[in-house]
Amino acid sequence: MKIRLEWQYQVLKTKQSFSMKSDWMPVVHALMLSDDLERTGRLKSIDYFDDRDTRWTKKELVKFLKQFETEPHDVKAYIDGGFDRITKAAGVGIAIYYNQNHKNWRLRFNDTLELLEDNNEAEYAALYLLLRQLEELGVHHQTISVYSDSMVVVNQASGEWPCYEEHYVNWLEKIEQLATKLGLNIQYELIERNLNKEADQLATQALEGTMIESTIEKQ
Repeated sequence: MKIRLEWQYQVLKTKQSFSMKSDWMPVVHALMLSDDLERTGRLKSIDYFDDRDTRWTKKELVKFLKQFETEPHDVKAYIDGGFDRITKAAGVGIAIYYNQNHKNWRLRFNDTLELLEDNNEAEYAALYLLLRQLEELGVHHQTISVYSDSMVVVNQASGEWPCYEEHYVNWLEKIEQLATKLGLNIQYELIERNLNKEADQLATQALEGTMIESTIEKQ
């Protein structure tokens, strides 16, 4: 999570107050700057805002920072969806990399779905199931990176392209509602298909009936 500070600062000689605003910074840096400003004795007020424009108190940020190391963070996820035009079956594959308790972890899983209309909808389903998995992991109030080789999903989910297809809109609404509930800021990145082999293989295995769910520590 990134934090921006806004504060009222009083100049010693003139007693005038000025409103000031910081750049975005990690929570730990925001608290260090706040402590430094307080030590001047000229700080009249200070507010803390995250990248969703939610106001935090200093006490809440300190608590968040203490919890941060024990909760999953620095999340990077790869998603992919596969679709069989004949059977209308879809397979989704997801690989999540994250840090927790000073260790690096990788979670992989796949799943199958029915009654979807096309491959892009399978990609949207993969994105939604990723957020459901992050909710189970306890990931919240942070920025996560999501990598996909679907140009449609990346551009529509990020707001770069409009979405007119009703069956895509339904997924987008569910995704946005869950991301808001979890306080997640999602950064989407379009990657080449050959860089998404892990998620692609998981989606293919799901369509073939091989189900996978595993979590391992990465050295």
